[in-house]
Amino acid sequence: MSQPPPPPPNQPPQQGGFGAPQDQPPQSGGFGAPQAPPPGGFGAPQDPPPGGFGAPQAPQPPQPAQGPGYGYPQAPQPPQAPPAPPQGQPQYGYPQAPQAPQGQPGYGYPGQQPQYGYPQTVPMQPQAPQGGGGGGKFKLNGPMGIVIGAVAVVALIVGGGIMYAGSGSDDNNKTSAGPTGGTGGKDDKGDKGGSADNGGGGSGTDTTNDTAQEKVPSNTSASVLFQVPAPAVKDKQIDSVAGSWLTDSVYAKSGVNQIVGYDPDNGGKKWTLPLQGETCAGSREVTEDGIAAVVTETAKRNSKGDHQACTQVVAFDVNTGKQLWNKTAETQGTAVPFGEVTISGTTVAVGGGYYGGAAFDLKSGKVLWAPKTGKCEDVGYAGGAQLVAVRKCGDYGDEEYKVQLLDPKSGSVKWTYDLPKGIDNAKVISTNPVVFGVDSGDDVSLSGATDVFSLDENGKLRIKISLPDGKYEHDCSIGKVYRCKGITVGNDKLYVPTKEHDGGGDYSQTNEIVSFSLATGKPTGERVDAGNDYELFPIRMDGPNIIAYKDAPYDKGPQIVSVDGKTLKQTKLLETPATDSVRSAISSMVPKSSEMLYTGGRLFMGQDLVSAPYSKNEKDYTAVGFGAK
Repeated sequence: MSQPPPPPPNQPPQQGGFGAPQDQPPQSGGFGAPQAPPPGGFGAPQDPPPGGFGAPQAPQPPQPAQGPGYGYPQAPQPPQAPPAPPQGQPQYGYPQAPQAPQGQPGYGYPGQQPQYGYPQTVPMQPQAPQGGGGGGKFKLNGPMGIVIGAVAVVALIVGGGIMYAGSGSDDNNKTSAGPTGGTGGKDDKGDKGGSADNGGGGSGTDTTNDTAQEKVPSNTSASVLFQVPAPAVKDKQIDSVAGSWLTDSVYAKSGVNQIVGYDPDNGGKKWTLPLQGETCAGSREVTEDGIAAVVTETAKRNSKGDHQACTQVVAFDVNTGKQLWNKTAETQGTAVPFGEVTISGTTVAVGGGYYGGAAFDLKSGKVLWAPKTGKCEDVGYAGGAQLVAVRKCGDYGDEEYKVQLLDPKSGSVKWTYDLPKGIDNAKVISTNPVVFGVDSGDDVSLSGATDVFSLDENGKLRIKISLPDGKYEHDCSIGKVYRCKGITVGNDKLYVPTKEHDGGGDYSQTNEIVSFSLATGKPTGERVDAGNDYELFPIRMDGPNIIAYKDAPYDKGPQIVSVDGKTLKQTKLLETPATDSVRSAISSMVPKSSEMLYTGGRLFMGQDLVSAPYSKNEKDYTAVGFGAK
C-alpha cells in the first residue's frame, strides 16, 4: 500500500539555545497551520527540516523491517488470536508522531473502513489550503463502496440512538472537571479516590455548578520559571516523552524511559521514576491524592531505535515519584498493547489497542476486566467525572460502533447509544454530560469531528450540532477516543474557536470563541473576540468560566485568560515574556499539539515527541514553565 505524502519542505530553525536572540521579529500565525514568515512567534511555528522536532507536522517514521506495526499507515488484517509481539519492530499501541493533515484518514473512506488505531494510506489529492489559519480538505478517490453519505449518516445518528437498560446503578462517584478543569490537585466534588483534573487542555466536563477556582495574580506579567532541555536523540529517530502532570507541589514530565518530578516554581528535580521503556500515553487526570497513570513500552529500545510494544500500565504518585504498580492485561496468554489511558473514580482504564480495552484498580493494580475475545471489543475510554466507552462490534470491514456509559468499578453497562454503519469511531468531548463527535462526509476532515452529539443522562440523544470543516479550529485526533483539543463543554453549551480570518486592521488576523446550546443545537449568539492580531483557543472550563490560551502578535507575549461564562468578559491571568528567546522556545508548542497545563498562576507547555536537533548549536526543550504572582 502507498505511503502518506511526505511533510512539506521545512525551514531550519534559528540556532542558539533558550535566550538566544533572533535576527528579526516573526509574524503571528494560526493554530495548526504554520505560516511562512521569519521564525520566532508563537502561532507561526518554526519548521525544522524533515526529521527535526518542533513542527506540528512530524516527520514520517521509518518503515519496519517486516509486517505493519502500530503507528504505520498500513492496513493489517486482524488476526484470529493475538500473536506474541515480535521484538525489534514497532508494535500496535505506540503513540504516533503527529500526522500531517494531508495524511489523516477520516470517517467515510470509500470502499474500506480503517481499523481502529491503524491510520491507513488512502489515495488523496491535496487541495490548496483556504486562507487564514490554513484550512482546506482533501478529496478521496475511488468508489463509495460500503460507506453511507454524510447526510444519510447524520440523519441515521439523529434517529438511531437506542437506549438499553444496563446492570448497575449510578454510584454518585462524582469527580471534578474530569481532565480539563480546576486545581489539578484537589477533587472539589468527589470522594478521595475520585479523579481530579490535571489543569490541562483538551475536552471538558460541564462544571456549571462549580465555583471558579482561578484567581487573578497581583502581577500577571509572567517570568520563565524553568525549561527542561530535550534529551539527546540519535539522528533520524523519534523518541516519545508523552505525559505531563501537575499538582500543588510538583510538575511531572515524561522523559525517555523515565518520569521526572520538578519543583513547579524553580524546576529543581524532586524525584526520578525509571520506566521499563518510553511512554506511549499518560492520563489527563490526577486523583485527589496525587495519583496518575501512564502506558509504557515493555522494554528500552535497541541501538536502532526499534519501538517496543506498549503493554505496561503504571500508576504512580505525582507528589513523591513512587510507583504504585506496574501491570499488564493479557488475552490468550499474550500481553495486550494500549495507546490511551484514563482515570475515573478508582479505576484506571486503558484502550486504543487492537485487542480491546482493560481496567485496573487504582490503588492495587488488580485487573478489573481484560480484553475479551469475540466480535465486540472496547476501542477506548474517556474518564474523569464518568467512564464512557466506545465499543466496536462485528467482523472486520463491517463493524458497528456504540457509545456506552460504564460503572467504573465493574465495567457493567448503564446505557448504550448505537451509531449507524458508516461511522467508524467516536471522539468523546465530555463525560458529564456525555458529548461526543464524529467525522462524517466524503472528504477527510481536518478537525476530526464535523458533527457533535449531546446525550442526556439516560443515553438518549438531545441534539446534534454541525461544525462544518474549515470553519472551526478544534482538533480531535484520528484513532483516539479521548483526545479532542480546543473544544470544551460547560454551562450546557459547547465552546469552540473559529478559524482565523481577516481582522479590523491592514493584514491583521483574528478569531473568536463561539458557543452552541447542548439543548437546542443552535448557536447561542455568544462571541468572545480575540482582537486584532490575537487568537483564542479554549483550554478547559473553570467552573462557569472558560480558561483560554490567547496567541499574540510578534511584539507581545501569549496570554492565559479567563472568560466569564455570563458576561463573556476576558480577564488576563498570565502573559508570557515577549522576548525572541521565549518565542523561539515555545514556537513549536502550538495548542493543538502540545501538552498545556495552567493552574494557580503557573503555565506549563510541553512536547510529547522529540528528535535530534537541526544543528549542534540548537537547543530544544521538552517543557517550559511560566509563573505570575
